[in-house]
Amino acid sequence: MTDTKLLIATTNQGKTKEIKACLTELPIDVISLLELNRRDTYKEEGLSFLENARGKSLFYGQEWKDLTLGEDSGLEIDCLHGAPGVLSARFSDPGATDERNIQKVLRLMEGVPKEERSARFVSCMVLSRKGRILVEIEGEARGFIAFTQRGQSGFGYDPLFYYPPLDRTYAELSQAEKNAISHRGQALKKLKLFLQTLFYPSHTR
Repeated sequence: MTDTKLLIATTNQGKTKEIKACLTELPIDVISLLELNRRDTYKEEGLSFLENARGKSLFYGQEWKDLTLGEDSGLEIDCLHGAPGVLSARFSDPGATDERNIQKVLRLMEGVPKEERSARFVSCMVLSRKGRILVEIEGEARGFIAFTQRGQSGFGYDPLFYYPPLDRTYAELSQAEKNAISHRGQALKKLKLFLQTLFYPSHTR
């Protein structure tokens, strides 16, 4: 049992599952907001993923004794001028569901040819402790928006995001496959390296 606890500032169970899977080898207890039953909510008003991640990390870390990880991520579609961007989770309406968000994207992209459907997923993470930011990290993955939904795994826009190197959408990948190449996976690799310098400084020189 370790004394170090990492609070993930999210109630998104998909994100929590991916983050926990990537950090299992480290001597920390990973806890989500759902496990704490926190009722206070950070209002995401940042103009960028990094602003929102920073805000969440510092907000939820106010009453937390140890490490807090704020993460904000989303989809940026080139032909939609970067939309849905920071509004990814609530793109269709304030009470959006994954399915309604997906259908809105498909409607907006009707008639757009394959070569003009380029997009990227972005993940920004901010790790803090007791109000002090320790590190800020970004990861990204580039691909295309599929014409129809494909696959049953993942969450959010995963059924639409086609990743050319694997010739599949995110939703057609196993969790391990997705974590190895995704935007959040890339950010988590950097986070894991940083955490290793905290726990094993003599091994990371």
